[in-house]
Amino acid sequence: MIIAVDGPAASGKGTLARALARHYGLAYLDTGSLYRAVGQAVLAVGGDPTHEGAALAAAKALDPTRIDEKVIRTAEAGHAASLVAAMPAVRAAMLDLQRRFAARKPGAVLDGRDIGTVVCPQADVKLFVSASPEIRAHRRWLELNSSGVSLSEAQVLEDVKERDRRDAERAASPMRPASDAHLLDTSDLSIEATFDAAVAIIDKAMG
Repeated sequence: MIIAVDGPAASGKGTLARALARHYGLAYLDTGSLYRAVGQAVLAVGGDPTHEGAALAAAKALDPTRIDEKVIRTAEAGHAASLVAAMPAVRAAMLDLQRRFAARKPGAVLDGRDIGTVVCPQADVKLFVSASPEIRAHRRWLELNSSGVSLSEAQVLEDVKERDRRDAERAASPMRPASDAHLLDTSDLSIEATFDAAVAIIDKAMG
């Protein structure tokens, strides 16, 4: 069984996808972490994340088992991720890795921006998780503050809106719900309520 969980930044898709993987006994892949790791790798050597050659080299050298989650969760890594993720060559380099992960038995849960539309269009269940920009910015602001990053909530909201624009308008695999995706708005839902709603959708879809 393959479950695709797509959506914009700070929509709650990662928390949901991890919970679904535990519930159904499936492997889990946060595909956004791959792009964050590529962006961070470029920054770490003083490179420019808008330079496609540097980004592609980082993508080809990426070892998913050595990703440092703390390092890639900074605002700078997030910004770099959205830049490198817009590059067709980088996305192509990541595509095979993601599809091989999805093909493992008994299945997998993948979250990202284009899982249901490009990476796994054959997924058994597709969810598109979203929330208002203001709600998502508040969530991300709390997350950054707890890790010691000092940014105003207004700055985070501006960044969220800009990332949404880049993700939706990029030529390579733009962020959009798959035509057969189930839409799940988490603006007014707790983590528990979001999980229950998703399980209900998946169980019904799987019969």
